[in-house]
Amino acid sequence: MTPRRTLTLTALALLLAPGMVHAQDPERPTRWRRRAPQTAVPVTVFHSTQALNLPTAETIAQGEWLFEISHRFLPEIGDTDAFLGFDGPIRNRIGLAYGLSDRVQLTLQRSNLDDNVDLNLRVRAYERGGSAPLMLALVAGGAWNTEVPGRSDGDDRNFQYYFQGVANVGLGKRAAVGIVPTFVHNPYIREPDADDAFALGVNGALYLGEVVALVGEWNLTEARTDLRHDAGALGIQLETGGHFFKLEVTNALRMNPAQYPAGAASSFKPSNWHWGFNITRLLAF
Repeated sequence: MTPRRTLTLTALALLLAPGMVHAQDPERPTRWRRRAPQTAVPVTVFHSTQALNLPTAETIAQGEWLFEISHRFLPEIGDTDAFLGFDGPIRNRIGLAYGLSDRVQLTLQRSNLDDNVDLNLRVRAYERGGSAPLMLALVAGGAWNTEVPGRSDGDDRNFQYYFQGVANVGLGKRAAVGIVPTFVHNPYIREPDADDAFALGVNGALYLGEVVALVGEWNLTEARTDLRHDAGALGIQLETGGHFFKLEVTNALRMNPAQYPAGAASSFKPSNWHWGFNITRLLAF
């Protein structure tokens, strides 16, 4: 074999060798293949932005809207003349929230109790994943009671403001608990003079599946005129793709964030329970 022929065959072998080795090793990874970036799983403790009345640390995503309508029926559930409490009349609330960012939510709500108009800002400040996920949020808001008998709309005693801290912890995959310390100025507007009050809310949820959960809450507060008892609620939650329906029993008829911390007129026993429901719907345009 001539030197020139030998050199030609050697060069050809060197060119073909990598492909032959790769063909014999089908498990060898392809280095040029594009790999999809890993996406972090968002931390979630409570599925909803509210328990029954108390807020959770959850916020809606940037650009999303959340519409709410809630009722509390005034007759007690044992009132047979009022269809076991369902006949009404009712306390009504409508609300609309907007996600300023994935962590900041602005909410406007109106209750027909004293025509209370409430505006608040919620900031999800911290979250941690793991087997016991933790979420923290801060809430600040103010309210204007626009129809109080015997007062002008602009009376100083018609205005309220409040601050809340929210801490939520997940217990495994099916349970969550939360605490909500609250400071509110002028919690009960019918007092002759405005005062300050502190309340401590606790709430929890037990998720029975992807759709159904049991929820409950209790709000510890000081006794005051006409509102001498802590407010509590127990309910069932149905969740279907951005839509929450919550049916509850409660001793509290005051729903808006500046109203609820003041307490309830009656104790939390079955004979004093009232029916209530909350409906929220997530809207993305």
